[in-house]
Amino acid sequence: MTLRLGDIAPDFEQDSSLGKIRFHDWAGDFWVVLFSHPADFTPVCTTELGLTAKLKPEFDKRHVKAIALSVDTADKHALWIKDIEQTQNTIVGFPIIADSDKSVASLYDMIHPNQSETVTVRSLFIIDPKKKVRLMITYPLSTGRNFDEVLRVLDALQLTDEYTVATPGNWIDGDDVIIPLSIQDEAVIKQKYPKGYTAQKPYLRITPQPNK
Repeated sequence: MTLRLGDIAPDFEQDSSLGKIRFHDWAGDFWVVLFSHPADFTPVCTTELGLTAKLKPEFDKRHVKAIALSVDTADKHALWIKDIEQTQNTIVGFPIIADSDKSVASLYDMIHPNQSETVTVRSLFIIDPKKKVRLMITYPLSTGRNFDEVLRVLDALQLTDEYTVATPGNWIDGDDVIIPLSIQDEAVIKQKYPKGYTAQKPYLRITPQPNK
């Protein structure tokens, strides 16, 4: 199955470190960060899960739930979580899907045979409260993810959903934003962007972030 941005994230029921999960029900009206790990008891994954656990306050501020996946059993997950908590000095409070039959990995196209035929690559999906896939990032097995970028994209998605703006390259929360080309009427612009704007080019109009 090939997933594209805007598709409804496939629902599934699967065991996890916190018991059986029906994904859409578990997600509720939250944003979700769903990310896969090649296997339990692996070094890069251990650091990533520790980072995710430490980001809980940041995820809570953004109304986000995190959920991980590995193609191992819930029993192995429970043992691995002890190692994660010990070595990363944190508490893993989010579920790790026990995808030993690889059914969820297949739904989300997480196994790339030219990387490995048996384990997932480092796939990450941001899914909105309407269950739509809003971001997909795929890392190779040897490279840990940048979770600052995950937070940055969450901020951008939530901002652009609430306001008619776009975010420039390297944007972070608080920076100026861009007026989309779909807005051309000056009366509408004055209403939507009361802080004004600077037109560097007719197609490049910069305005202060509206909620700051």
